Amino acid sequence: DLGATPTLRATAFLNIDPIVSGGASTSDEQGLLGMAFDPDYATNGQFYVYYTGTGTNNLARYTVSADPNIANATGVVMMTWSDPYSNHNGGDIHFKPGTRDLYMGTGDGGSANDPGNVAQNLSSRHGKMHRITPTVGGTSPYYTIPASNPFMGGATTADDTVWSYGLRNPWRWCFDKANGDMYIADVGQNAIEEVNYEPSNAAAGRNYGWRCTEGTTCTGLTGCTCNGTGLTAPVRTYAHNSAGGYSITGGRVYRGCAMPDMQGIYFYVDYSTNNSWSFRMVNGTVTEFVTRNSELATAVGGQTVNQIAAFGEDAKGELYMADHGGQIYKIIPASGEVTCPTPNPNDLNGDGVVDGADLGILLGNWGGAGSGDINGSGLVDGADLGILLGGWGA
Repeated sequence: DLGATPTLRATAFLNIDPIVSGGASTSDEQGLLGMAFDPDYATNGQFYVYYTGTGTNNLARYTVSADPNIANATGVVMMTWSDPYSNHNGGDIHFKPGTRDLYMGTGDGGSANDPGNVAQNLSSRHGKMHRITPTVGGTSPYYTIPASNPFMGGATTADDTVWSYGLRNPWRWCFDKANGDMYIADVGQNAIEEVNYEPSNAAAGRNYGWRCTEGTTCTGLTGCTCNGTGLTAPVRTYAHNSAGGYSITGGRVYRGCAMPDMQGIYFYVDYSTNNSWSFRMVNGTVTEFVTRNSELATAVGGQTVNQIAAFGEDAKGELYMADHGGQIYKIIPASGEVTCPTPNPNDLNGDGVVDGADLGILLGNWGGAGSGDINGSGLVDGADLGILLGGWGA
């Protein structure tokens, strides 16, 4: 409860420990790994979780109960697939801003060096970014597959849900809420940690290179041509050592109000060393790269900041970090915390002004559901357009 004094509620919103592999004693890379609220959560109450089962990875849909602080105890499984090892599960899930498309990052299934070369195998669900469109209610499988998915309906045995491939363990990735650009942090094997960047308008079907490429380093393994013309190289890398780190934790793009000079800056850290960095993407090029180790507090409120496992973002665009010990920390200016105004519901992309970009999002949702449903009716129509135009320029 993020009131004046944030508190942890006594009753969990959702408890799926009984169905998660190993229960409370799971290994470090297993458990409840991802969660995303439906863009129309206010009207349909649906949300989605990614978790590890016994020898499986799973995507499931749950709904909120009559009590807005407690979810219904049972859900429906939308996707499940075998997982040969306990590590490299991926798990982060996010809706692309302005759409009902849910993206899901999956790991290569674990062990070392992707022994089955599954990240390059389009028929395998491992080592990929997937895209589906969840249905509202409905029957199994509770989602549809966008017709524009790159391998949809082809003559091959490719999984139709695949959006991109060649990933090792994209356990933390994000969309920029202002423009839909994707930042994928991919954990390396023994040499390189990397950040991949995919502009919102990029062609689907990108190959990020694993297992023949780790960063831009050739692994000597088969599966693709190392640094070949068909591969997309990362935009930032760091060495897999004590000076850099051993496991990248993908971050978020800042879109808040407290630090206006940081608008559009992507923040990320290393899980093992707490090293932290940021940069800004401009026309596909990394700019303003900064090492921020000295700015990350080593302790807050008597708690040691250690092993950052995830970044989060609130409705105002302010950023948070969660560590493996269960603490949540807010990123604030060095001068102290700033109280930001309540977001404008007409500012659909969260960039601080209602303009043509927001109109484009609304028109893209026209006749269906999505973030353009400003009045929460379940349908994007003329009523929503009138509301948006009434707030134009604000």
